[in-house]
Amino acid sequence: MGWWPFKRKAPIQADPLLKGTREWLQDLREICERNFDMPEEARRRIRHMRIEWRDEYSKGEINETLYDGLEKRAFRLLEPDDEQWLRWLDDLDFWRPGWRPNQNLDNEGS
Repeated sequence: MGWWPFKRKAPIQADPLLKGTREWLQDLREICERNFDMPEEARRRIRHMRIEWRDEYSKGEINETLYDGLEKRAFRLLEPDDEQWLRWLDDLDFWRPGWRPNQNLDNEGS
């Protein structure tokens, strides 16, 4: 049955219980969007998530690249004033896997 065009050639994730990049980003984004009008509550929940990330990283459940990306996003969400906070929430590139801080240098000053 090698001719079947819908067959997956490789599993997406070796362990289905491990969260991937998209799941971690989605969790972070959901917290921010649920609390878009209460940035301090969102920041409190982000700080709690950072502890979870650190634990998962120390156990080897998430790799260094993912951990670094989550931490960089958390930094940008924890530091700004409320106006900049909303700009980060609306920035679609910020929520995509592979985002890098230098991509948004123009947005930080505005």
